[in-house]
Amino acid sequence: MKLIYQRSSMTYKEILELAGKHLESLVGSQMDVVDITKPPTLEYAEHLAKTVSKLSPLVGNMIEFKVCEELNTLDWKGLGEWKRQDPGFPDTIFDGKIEPQPGIEIKTWFPLATEITARFKDSINHFDQDQTHVALVAWLPEYIIYGKPVLIDVWVGSAKSLASARDSHYHRPPDYLVFEPEDTSSRTSNLQQTNTNGYKFQGDSSLLKKAEKDILSWGANGKVYEPTVEYQTKLKGLLGKYPYRLDTNFAKMDRIQHESMEEFKSKVLESKLHGHRIKEWAKLISDSKTNTIDLIKDLI
Repeated sequence: MKLIYQRSSMTYKEILELAGKHLESLVGSQMDVVDITKPPTLEYAEHLAKTVSKLSPLVGNMIEFKVCEELNTLDWKGLGEWKRQDPGFPDTIFDGKIEPQPGIEIKTWFPLATEITARFKDSINHFDQDQTHVALVAWLPEYIIYGKPVLIDVWVGSAKSLASARDSHYHRPPDYLVFEPEDTSSRTSNLQQTNTNGYKFQGDSSLLKKAEKDILSWGANGKVYEPTVEYQTKLKGLLGKYPYRLDTNFAKMDRIQHESMEEFKSKVLESKLHGHRIKEWAKLISDSKTNTIDLIKDLI
């Protein structure tokens, strides 16, 4: 379905709204980016069922490029066009006459893995005008283990709200600290830092109690996360005084607990394909005790 905007001028918010609606309209469509061949035997099908998830990074990257092409099928009235940034954030931007520049970060999800493995680490300071959205695209092969990728569902939401949910969820001082990136605006683009990071307390209970007393001096809202220089300076004081480790699992989207995205995840996993809900397919294929051949023989 091709959506056409009738006016000759749009704001950045209207561009993001139109782009989001178009992405949502693609649900159920095939993406002609790769075609996993139908397995010739049940034995090969069983092997494919256990290994198809390894294709997820490749297919996900190709879907990101395809999404950008899809956005450019719309009539943008000469105001600009969508372009990929690789590397860069967001990975899809509207290059043209609109300020601030609208952008969409594309994240893909292979729901047979159940968990949303993508991460969202960019600082909330980059979204002061709410000019960036995130599109989470759930996809599966059309026959669960083979065929072309099908867009099962699409979630589009504000990057600012996602960053806010992330910071609120993770930041639990002094046990867990969220740090903003340093100001690197004077550096070349490839050296600029845009990601937040999480640090986990590593001291014993007595040290943790001392750290708690330090935070009491920050006032009643001392534990409420702020991306400001003043608040970050206080956090650095804790980092320099007590033992912390960098959390390599920080900012996984599956753990952010953004309400709308959590509803989307549940909706996708409850969706029914080829006789089973997606979450049932995920469990059945990953369960080593299951006779996978019996499950997939009707698919081939």
